[in-house]
Amino acid sequence: MLDKIGQLLIIGIRDRVLTRDEAEFIIKNNIGGVILFARNIESPAQVYELITSIQNVRHKTRDKLPLFISVDMEGGRVMRFKAPFTQWPAVGKLGQIDSTSLAFKFGLGMATELKAVGINLNFAPCVDVLTNPKNTVIGDRALSVDPENVAKLASALVRGYIKGGVIPCAKHFPGHGNTMIDSHDDLPVEPADLQRLLEVELVPFKKVFRARLDLVMTSHLKFPKIDPEWPVTLSEIFLQQILRKELRYRSLVISDDLDMKALTNNYAVAQIPVRALQAGCDILLYCNEFDHPQIAINAIEKALKEHKLTAKQIDESYNRVVTLKKDVLSEPDPQAFAKISSLIGSSENQRLAQAIASGEIPADLLSN
Repeated sequence: MLDKIGQLLIIGIRDRVLTRDEAEFIIKNNIGGVILFARNIESPAQVYELITSIQNVRHKTRDKLPLFISVDMEGGRVMRFKAPFTQWPAVGKLGQIDSTSLAFKFGLGMATELKAVGINLNFAPCVDVLTNPKNTVIGDRALSVDPENVAKLASALVRGYIKGGVIPCAKHFPGHGNTMIDSHDDLPVEPADLQRLLEVELVPFKKVFRARLDLVMTSHLKFPKIDPEWPVTLSEIFLQQILRKELRYRSLVISDDLDMKALTNNYAVAQIPVRALQAGCDILLYCNEFDHPQIAINAIEKALKEHKLTAKQIDESYNRVVTLKKDVLSEPDPQAFAKISSLIGSSENQRLAQAIASGEIPADLLSN
């Protein structure tokens, strides 16, 4: 049972190479995946070598399963890969154009470049409905102010990512579009009740779930009218009653970064991962505090011994992770480097990105 815990973690690494200590930690703990940031990315050749070295570690782990190699690549201001990778505009531009064909091509084009260097999981799209125009946390990261527009365009993006061989992740459940506070800095408290969420914020989530979505990310928001005690990431009401039962979502649930101050300002570091699993998260995300994954593993082991977590809970999440990896990650290694150069920043993708950014779309790009 203890060997299964690591598969439920995705962790950050420090630099542009995988250190011996990081490799040993992944091997020893059977870690499920890694998230990359700008600090880890210098060039196509460097990131190719980094991801190759990370995936090679899997052969020494207990399960020998491919690792999730993940990134935040939404377009606009959330872009980890710089030139020569295609520089995609914010998806708010897609919302202005309102073309599902373009949204699909956007997702497919981005995924093709990510897949080439070995990224297999992208924490996109945002399916937040921008109900508050003063919300700069989300802003043009949202597709639209209209739930139905977000729903149809996000579903097209999801299909594009999947077609390109990258697992998409819808975020930030149940919707971050109304907030004024950044959950990186503090815990946003929202006045909405469940009826409001069902009529507005949850509309796009319900739609993308039907687009074969395998992963949804929780938000660190608190809705006192729905759960007066816990924020969403730590809430059984949200993750089990609403997400699983009401919305009938059957796939994986990942937390947003568990080191964001919305949580760490209010809960102990060792309490957070245990509570997230109790609430219904399958995967725990740790981005920037490199000693916290070990604290989480220790806390989860302790919670199992004290019967605060059950073996059944761990097994269910572990089985979901393993099933997805076996179904989707049959070719986890980067493509041959000689082939990568023709895919990264391709003329086709550059033309598409520039057209979306300008809003001047040639007729051939609008066709299916």
